[in-house]
Amino acid sequence: MSDKEIPQEEILAIFPKVAELVADAIGCEPDEVKRDSSLIDDLGAESIDFVDIIFRLQRSFHVKIPRGKIVEEARGNLSESEFEKGGVVSEAGLALLRRYLSEVPAERFPSPLNVGDIPQLFTIETFCKLVIRQQRAAAAAADAAESTESGAGA
Repeated sequence: MSDKEIPQEEILAIFPKVAELVADAIGCEPDEVKRDSSLIDDLGAESIDFVDIIFRLQRSFHVKIPRGKIVEEARGNLSESEFEKGGVVSEAGLALLRRYLSEVPAERFPSPLNVGDIPQLFTIETFCKLVIRQQRAAAAAADAAESTESGAGA
């Protein structure tokens, strides 16, 4: 799903709640959390904080966020072996990540980029967009289930 499909108004609508949840999870003041804040570099989040943040987002927004969802979606149609080789993101993978994480400034993408360092790129806006994508996916699945049910009853 392209970021062009997520209008800024939609991101701004959920940003305050996402910022509040992130601040609570990592123990910082809510006013320290900006849309472009890097969770790791700017806010000092650690890997265990990501688990807490995802749990809070799921509970608050009633969405399911599988582990590795951001990388999986960014990878698109590339196979895992085309996306990364020996733990390093390929040029094709890097191009997809840059497009998918369009909110992350280009200078934040190191080259080479180790797969394990991808979370360092994540910003608060990354998580806002993740929630919106998951809400859309859940709504689409519900619509599909509803149309299947209504088609079966006809």
